[in-house]
Amino acid sequence: MLKGKHTVTEIEGVRCTVVETGASDERLTFLKGILEVNGLVVKTEKEKAKDGTALPTSVIGVTDILFNAMINLYERRLVRKDGHVLNPAYWNQWPDQDWDIPYYQVQR
Repeated sequence: MLKGKHTVTEIEGVRCTVVETGASDERLTFLKGILEVNGLVVKTEKEKAKDGTALPTSVIGVTDILFNAMINLYERRLVRKDGHVLNPAYWNQWPDQDWDIPYYQVQR
C-alpha cells in the first residue's frame, strides 16, 4: 500500500507528486488508467540505478502537486472506470478481496 508521505519530484521536466515508485509495466498501465479517469495528468519515468542504467521499474507521478493518493483513496474521492468508488483492495490489485466492502473490513 501507499505511504502517507507526500513526495514531489521532476518527471519529464514537470514537477509532479509521486504516486508510486518501483511500478512494473502492468502496474503502470493499471494506475495510469485509474488516474486519468479521475482527471489527473500522469507522467512516468523509468527508474535509474545509482550508476545511471535504466531499471525495469517506473516512477508514476501526477502534475497536481496537491494530490495525495492515500488521502484521496481513503476519502473515497477516486472512482474506477465503471464509476464505482475505488477502495484499497482494488488499488492494490488484491484479487481475492471483495471490492465492495468498506476499507476497514478489508483483510490481506
